[in-house]
Amino acid sequence: MKIDAIGISKGRSGHALPRCSVSMASGSARMVLAETAQRPTVLGLILSGRMRPDTGTLTLNGQEDRRRIRRRVALVDAPVVSEPHGDVTVAEVAAEELAFAGQRSHPIAVNRVLDELGLRAQANTAMADLAPVLRIRLLTELAARRPDIAGMVIVSPDRHGGEPEGWWGVALELAARGLAVMVIAGAAARSALDAGPTPAHRGETDELEPLPAALSGTGVEADEQLAPAEPDPEHDEAPSPDAEDPAGDGSDDNTDAEDSDSGSGSGSGSGSDSENANPPGTDTTPTDTTRTEDTRA
Repeated sequence: MKIDAIGISKGRSGHALPRCSVSMASGSARMVLAETAQRPTVLGLILSGRMRPDTGTLTLNGQEDRRRIRRRVALVDAPVVSEPHGDVTVAEVAAEELAFAGQRSHPIAVNRVLDELGLRAQANTAMADLAPVLRIRLLTELAARRPDIAGMVIVSPDRHGGEPEGWWGVALELAARGLAVMVIAGAAARSALDAGPTPAHRGETDELEPLPAALSGTGVEADEQLAPAEPDPEHDEAPSPDAEDPAGDGSDDNTDAEDSDSGSGSGSGSGSDSENANPPGTDTTPTDTTRTEDTRA
């Protein structure tokens, strides 16, 4: 499976997400850098087919089909959109995700799954108190049980603290099993991986490659910065002052309600992946920055 996002952006002049190009493929774990509270979630929603970009194209194996992308790609732990509430327990999150995946979700089934994941002892732990690496392992492993899932986008795992080697290791394990994995994180997490005492990848060498380069080994790649798209005069022209903008950000809408595939509805938020939920900070000002070159006119 190959997903390509070419020249995508969101918001007036790309305020919510500047125009960029990224890709993800089966058997590959990639890290893309995005700063600010809003942009990681916006990028995650677009890459997983849950938000329509204002510019550019999103394709699955060369075909534009956002509905199919939604079925094939899980959006994991996106702030506000798909993150579990902090006071929901590990067992409750597991039960909801199992039900969402069409599997048995009674207490015995939940305990069996938590045993498989080595999380039985944390069954009654609130998600807010779960160690970051265990949180990402739980949510990704549960998401991988959904029918037809072949990839996942993990949003801002670094916001929970802890060592990035932990959740990056989870991403690499998923990729080694053939999944397409995209991790959206900040530059500080990437720097921490580079400065860590052990390699942040599983390769043939023990030396970490320079960060701008792909990491070698087992078909796993890492650390793709938001690649600036070529300027597009058609989309980069300043909008007419008379144009209507109900959303206030230059977009026709933030999400597509007709494609909504909310979870089981227990309120944990772990499996909602809802396209109806607006990402935080949709009124971001032009002073926000990412690691992406802004090509607006």
